[in-house]
Amino acid sequence: MKIGAPKETFEGENRVAMTPDSALQLQKLGYECAIEAGAGKAAGFADALYKDAGVEVLKSAAALWKASDIVVKVRQPSAAETKRLTQGQTLISFFNPAANADGMEAARAQGANVIAMEMVPRISRAQKMDALSSMANIAGYRAVIEAGNNFGRFFTGQITAAGKVPPAKVLVVGAGVAGLAAIGTATSLGAITYAFDVRPEVAEQVESMGAQFVFLDFEEAQADGAATGGYAAVSSPEFREAQLAKFRELAPEMDIVITTALIPNREAPELWTEDMVAAMKPGSVIIDLAAEKGGNCKLTVPDEKIVTKNGVTIVGYTDFPSRMAAQASTLYSTNIRHMLTDLTPEKDGKINHNMEDDVIRGATVTFEKEITFPPPPPKIAAIAAQKPKEVAPQLTPEEKRAAEVAAFKAQTKQQVTLLAVGAAVLLGVGLVAPASFMQHFIVFVLAVFVGFQVIWGVAHSLHTPLMAVTNAISSIIILGALMQIGSGSFIVILLAAVSVFMAGINIFGGFLVTRRMLAMFQKS
Repeated sequence: MKIGAPKETFEGENRVAMTPDSALQLQKLGYECAIEAGAGKAAGFADALYKDAGVEVLKSAAALWKASDIVVKVRQPSAAETKRLTQGQTLISFFNPAANADGMEAARAQGANVIAMEMVPRISRAQKMDALSSMANIAGYRAVIEAGNNFGRFFTGQITAAGKVPPAKVLVVGAGVAGLAAIGTATSLGAITYAFDVRPEVAEQVESMGAQFVFLDFEEAQADGAATGGYAAVSSPEFREAQLAKFRELAPEMDIVITTALIPNREAPELWTEDMVAAMKPGSVIIDLAAEKGGNCKLTVPDEKIVTKNGVTIVGYTDFPSRMAAQASTLYSTNIRHMLTDLTPEKDGKINHNMEDDVIRGATVTFEKEITFPPPPPKIAAIAAQKPKEVAPQLTPEEKRAAEVAAFKAQTKQQVTLLAVGAAVLLGVGLVAPASFMQHFIVFVLAVFVGFQVIWGVAHSLHTPLMAVTNAISSIIILGALMQIGSGSFIVILLAAVSVFMAGINIFGGFLVTRRMLAMFQKS
């Protein structure tokens, strides 16, 4: 079977669904590859590179669609492209099935099988095919670059001979794939980064990347991301009001705001209102990654950059991945290649469209002259639902006091018992042992007691280096053993030799462990 990649007809689209590298991998699956002349030029892939990779270069889109058993695209096909589909042909592309009923009906009528890349279920084994995440990652990164291009200062703070430059403050609204990519980029550039998301489980991810999570003083429990396939759910009106109030509080402080909030198959929620824009400082920047779905900012104009009366720049571009066409094409073509790998289990160059497979079934929107959208939920949950955390019962002051008294009594009883037993042992030994022995024995007992109290109070993480040093120092006992080796008693000589051997292990082992511990803190 032959896989063909036409040139994208959507205005301004620079990506391509097949790269020379991905074509080589597809050929290993047994497929032949073809591409329309000039399809990869905008992404930096010349026709000569495809020819070198064994890809047939066809002169026109019509010739490519006619010659291909499988067509791979980036953007949703236009009406003219949909008419070119034929019986039994497979199309793999972004398709927007929820808002493309006419396209699905046309594909069904023509007997074409359509796999929509945005419908790949979010389960672990399908991550390699998750084109939405691949493109969102690029969009988040590019959003910060665009913000820097329109921002009049450094991201990082600086103190120079010419004066002090404060760090930029960046707020990322929505901590999905795009949001996390934006957080990572802004933080690495030195900005003070804040992030907000309605899903409570992302707070730890945000903080692990060096940003500060913005919490709301709101009691309502939000839906677990597992219930919505990892996406945000619609919030209640009360939660939305609390959210907007928090944003109004933050607006005057922020230099850059990046909004990424989207809910599948819905218009983008309005989160940054006109009064928030008016409250921002002149020179501030808003990057609205939800512009294609109406925008999270009230004033966003899709595909345009505007400057408000108070000097705030609002960027509403909808083609952020396309602005990094080489990288985006590489990632997207890899997603396509992984999808075709699953579709070709025998690696014989023939598609096995297994509708029992969760991933293939979930992404298929038309199959054998039937519309199969929407798909059934996958057998495996998208992400594991969080187990509710057990809340420790709150004790009253009287209960706390009673617990402290009980613990003190138990500790006192244990210590008194140990002292009584120790005193009885010393008394018993003193009744039969000579006075010279008792002097050394009492010193030994006190040394053991003091050493125990000191070591017991040390944190567990410090036990290894502490014991390494104390073992090495305490091994001075080897000197006493050496002095006794010359004794006339065989038993004394044997015990002295054993002492020397064991003390030697303590000395060398102690310093060896100490050296290894210190090496852990060295940079090289």
